Amino acid sequence: MVMKFLEGSEAISETVRLCRPDVISAYPITPQTHIVESLARLVADGKIKSKFLEVESEFSALSSVLGACAAGSRTFTATCSQGLALMHEVLFAAAGLRLPLVMVNANRALSAPINIWNDQQDSISERDSGWIQLYVETVQEAVDTLIQAYRIAEDDRVLLPVMVCMDGFILTHVIEPVDILDEEKVQKFLPKYKPTHTILDPQRPMTIGPFAYPEPYFKLRKEISTAINNSKEVISEVHKEFGEKFKRKYGNGLVEGYKNDKKIAIVSMGSVVGTIREVVDKRKDVGIVKVRCYRPFPKNEIIQTLKSKKTVIVLEKNISLGLGSGSLFSEIRDALYPLKNRPKVVGCIAGLGGSDIKSSDIHRLIDDSKKMKDGEVKWLT
Repeated sequence: MVMKFLEGSEAISETVRLCRPDVISAYPITPQTHIVESLARLVADGKIKSKFLEVESEFSALSSVLGACAAGSRTFTATCSQGLALMHEVLFAAAGLRLPLVMVNANRALSAPINIWNDQQDSISERDSGWIQLYVETVQEAVDTLIQAYRIAEDDRVLLPVMVCMDGFILTHVIEPVDILDEEKVQKFLPKYKPTHTILDPQRPMTIGPFAYPEPYFKLRKEISTAINNSKEVISEVHKEFGEKFKRKYGNGLVEGYKNDKKIAIVSMGSVVGTIREVVDKRKDVGIVKVRCYRPFPKNEIIQTLKSKKTVIVLEKNISLGLGSGSLFSEIRDALYPLKNRPKVVGCIAGLGGSDIKSSDIHRLIDDSKKMKDGEVKWLT
């Protein structure tokens, strides 16, 4: 255990080193660029024994690690925003092929207009691609979650790709003290990758991802759905083991409560939870429920955590255009709808394109929520 002052991106690259990937692919896009730049230096200096691929696009970045993973390699790549959108086709292919890829997405707004600052529209837009999505509040949580992501993805009960989502600039470019874990302990927690499923091998030719007629296609999509839903158990197991070994945990790995014994709860994801914590510390009427795992959606945990509330405020950095609310709001409300005495659920769209979310805004939102109607959604302006 070594505390270092690091930029968030550098902390991620140091953690990738501890995870010992065989292949790293890199295509720079702001604000993810510093991650692959740092990895390039580590590879050049011989501190990571990985094949470093400089590719011509984000589509190629994911395609190259897809092929490497299919051949039995542990891999890493990173992207954000338009880069993630360009990967759209390959995201579905990776999940459909049941490949345990791990990728960091430095959340950034999608154009148009062109914007390089943070919101979560990019990863939310890929929620149905079959990837597990884990959202982090701090750089330290990003470091810890990245290590867990490999254990989760490579578990035989899962075999699905994992996307670790960290807010661009707010986390990728902040410099703060980070506990970089002991390499020997990480290697015991995350042994060298030894695939137990079918992999590409020139000595044993096979077809992976063949053409599928309707009936087998339907069956395979159902199997993916079952696998990602069942991964909740593995996510919690891995998180619990990590907490026991490294003495740090985040709720149960799926959701995390903070002062959540009040009748009002704010539900959110990502770095904005840090600002909400400051507000909650100054008030006596509200607590926090942080959603760490957005896919698979922790429906039962959400119900148990929120069923006794009077008011649930969902604050999020995305908008489902045409629905009039954010995606997290619609799923929280849907989860709570069957309850006989369900809480009032209100939503707030905030932070799009990196617009400020100040403590005073959250104080005002809490006060306004007491007058809002169930299902009402406001824009934080």
